[in-house]
Amino acid sequence: MNASRNLKVACCQLAPKIGDLAHNHRIVERAIRAAALQGARVVVLPELVQSGYVFHDLAEAQASAEAVDGPTLQLWQALARELDIVIVGGFCERLDDQRVANSAALVDATGLRALYRKAHLWDAENAIFTTGNEPPPVVETAFGRIGVMICYDLEFPEWVRLPALAGADLLCAPVNWPDGPRPPIERPAEVVRVQANAAVNRLFIAACDRHGSERGVNWVQGSVIVDPDGYPLAGPAEEGGEQILIATLNLDEARNKRISQHNHLHEDRRPELYGAGGLLE
Repeated sequence: MNASRNLKVACCQLAPKIGDLAHNHRIVERAIRAAALQGARVVVLPELVQSGYVFHDLAEAQASAEAVDGPTLQLWQALARELDIVIVGGFCERLDDQRVANSAALVDATGLRALYRKAHLWDAENAIFTTGNEPPPVVETAFGRIGVMICYDLEFPEWVRLPALAGADLLCAPVNWPDGPRPPIERPAEVVRVQANAAVNRLFIAACDRHGSERGVNWVQGSVIVDPDGYPLAGPAEEGGEQILIATLNLDEARNKRISQHNHLHEDRRPELYGAGGLLE
């Protein structure tokens, strides 16, 4: 693409119902079409939007899990072809040997372009999901270079650095951020970390949260799209109900890593000082 062309990105903050795949398909399709109608060319969906999040156990997750050729990804690919968009969303992936993964897919008009399995599992996820072992993918799409990761992955700076070093313009992160106490005047810490990661890597980040309450868990509802300086372009909404946040990005801003006449975020790195054998090498 021409990097100077503006790109509209949408985060669709939805409330999937645990185990109700038909309902989840309906709300996702409605939101994707609404975002595309507003000009979005990249649409980001929440974590596990296909299935819901708060599973009682592995058996319940297995009942909602789908393979990569299942109906959810088929729907997303059909919508991407019809609307000529990129879709990034989370789903419960069926693996072999009765295992499941907390996964995200990137699809475009040509089909499934990337599959990512969450590498950093949060709390009870460890009892249900198989941990991913592959780095975040970065895909050259018609609308720019897009990286993918999921929720808790964003809290590891070295993990976010990987797609930045791989040339990502935009990092898309399906998330489910459980709400917790914080001072009334403060933004959610999850949003602050997204802003920090965007700034220290000079890339756009679109983190799509969910809303509603599920089995006693409330959500931050903090969907946010952040620019390479770390400032929100849209969100965080922190409001109940369905939200579609849209921001216009100029990818040239993410491709310029120079922050002063004599400083370049990538070239100034000194990995020889950061420890042998680390991911940042």
